[in-house]
Amino acid sequence: MSGREWPRVSVVMTVLNEERHLRQAIDRLLGQDYPGELDIVIAVGPSRDRTHEVAQAVAAENGHVHVVENPSGRTPSGLNAAIGGGEGEIVVRIDGHAMVPPDYVRTGVLTLEATGADNVGGIMAAEGTNDIERAVARAMTSTFGVGGASFHVGGEPGPALTVYLGCFRRSALERVGGYDESMVRAQDWEMNLRIRQSGGVVWFTPDMRVTYRPRHSLRALARQYHDYGRWRREVARRHPDTISLRYLAAPAAVTGIGVGLALAGVGAVTRRPALVALGLSAPLGYAALNLAASAQSALTEPRLTASEARHLPLVYATMHGSWGLGFLRGLPRSERSAAAESGGS
Repeated sequence: MSGREWPRVSVVMTVLNEERHLRQAIDRLLGQDYPGELDIVIAVGPSRDRTHEVAQAVAAENGHVHVVENPSGRTPSGLNAAIGGGEGEIVVRIDGHAMVPPDYVRTGVLTLEATGADNVGGIMAAEGTNDIERAVARAMTSTFGVGGASFHVGGEPGPALTVYLGCFRRSALERVGGYDESMVRAQDWEMNLRIRQSGGVVWFTPDMRVTYRPRHSLRALARQYHDYGRWRREVARRHPDTISLRYLAAPAAVTGIGVGLALAGVGAVTRRPALVALGLSAPLGYAALNLAASAQSALTEPRLTASEARHLPLVYATMHGSWGLGFLRGLPRSERSAAAESGGS
């Protein structure tokens, strides 16, 4: 392999309020064992912390790091700006809080060449630093929490609907016109959909692992998953053929629990015990499933401590309830129009 020619790689990041993790994430990238040329392009949005100063300082220290502006602060516009600021024929997308191993870029390039895929990616390895984060991390790597997507729960290498982050051929990004800037969330899923629709292959490999830092509170987790649900509904609106039972599970659960509680309330007011029992069957059924899944998750090796495990039922309920409610709500017409205008579509 020593005599081969390695393609030039551009690592792209879009960051907003990432002062806490940004320097460590960049240091991981600068420490890659990739034998070819590698540059890092950081698109910085209007942050409330010192993200811009940290990015500029790192760029001043290392000629391989470049900073471009992302005035809107939106992820897809920042990614497009960063892609445009790089010259690599391979584009590797990284988040400002993602910690990649030293062989990440090299593994991505080799997998692209071996499979002929347009995009390859691996596992979103959620790891927490406190009790709630560790509970969220366990939920984000369980089938009950997030479904069976390989980039969450692992699996065998092969074609996939989507992958975490991604190592792209620039030609594929140019073929589909880059990221859709009207997709404020779910832009990766939508991008990979267009790559597949254009005849390209998206490939999952467990050999690429990225350490992901989950949200540090239930409130932040709820906001994150509510946004996920709303924008996944937008993908479904634009591409109805992508709707699957897996994506309908959370909104169905939210609807069932809401209707059940309403029936139980009516039954209590009208003194009809049978109606109360019927109404409570949905919320109690979900609670039983949640507790069983929480116990199983907590006992999966490496086992969670008691102080970590006690958060799991609320973490699961927050993820499912927020995602399901977000999906049911969708985006209001005004927000869809604003996103479309900002994306130039």
